[in-house]
Amino acid sequence: MTDIRPAPGKTYAVHYGEQRLEFNWRPRELAGNKARIHVYPNGQVEVETPMASSLAEAKKALLKRARWVTRHLREIEERRLAVRERQYVSGETVFYMGRRYMLKVIPYDAEQHVKMQRGQVRVTTRDTTPLAIKARLADWYRGRAKEVFARRLLIVSDRLPWVEQTPPWMLREMKTQWGSCSPTGTILLNPHLVKTPTRCIDYVVLHELCHLKEHNHSNEFYRLLRRHMPDWEDVKMRLDGMSELYLNT
Repeated sequence: MTDIRPAPGKTYAVHYGEQRLEFNWRPRELAGNKARIHVYPNGQVEVETPMASSLAEAKKALLKRARWVTRHLREIEERRLAVRERQYVSGETVFYMGRRYMLKVIPYDAEQHVKMQRGQVRVTTRDTTPLAIKARLADWYRGRAKEVFARRLLIVSDRLPWVEQTPPWMLREMKTQWGSCSPTGTILLNPHLVKTPTRCIDYVVLHELCHLKEHNHSNEFYRLLRRHMPDWEDVKMRLDGMSELYLNT
């Protein structure tokens, strides 16, 4: 009987009681012979096993940790429900570069601007409706993102021997991704990423720059990523852990 090998993007599943647990399976080079189970803040479950492992062994490893996995999935769902829809009124929290700021809406006919001042993001505007405030904040974030991302792309790419010059890039708002790399080598970055800490921005930038050398999520891609950011998994978990708030526009 031929053993089943993982297919890119394929989802597998096991049954734990009455619950069906879906997971992604990724064999990779691991120290020892123990599997690693990851529950990411977006609800994705990943099972990493040593290279020679079978699908049956991956499922067995997941079932051993099924109680822990289901508890984390339940907590993720509770956090999602707890995220309130924004009203775009004074007193709400907004994020920039990993820090929290209080939103202050200032009605004023003569001036139209958004400024950071004294721990606040101040929106001075004639139109104080939620849609208008949302639009002004989105424009402000895009402007900030252009400046910050250009700087971080230059800094990160300068450390990478396969990047001879900063690649072309552009902003693209995405609901589930922080960034991507097009087949032509253009880097796409989500403007909401500017709400996150610098280390998280650098992780996303590095991830996409690694795709210029390794065009898929192969073991070599992850070796490359780890070589230039040894703690990338911790940074990714930190980023994913706040994604509901950062992407709650």
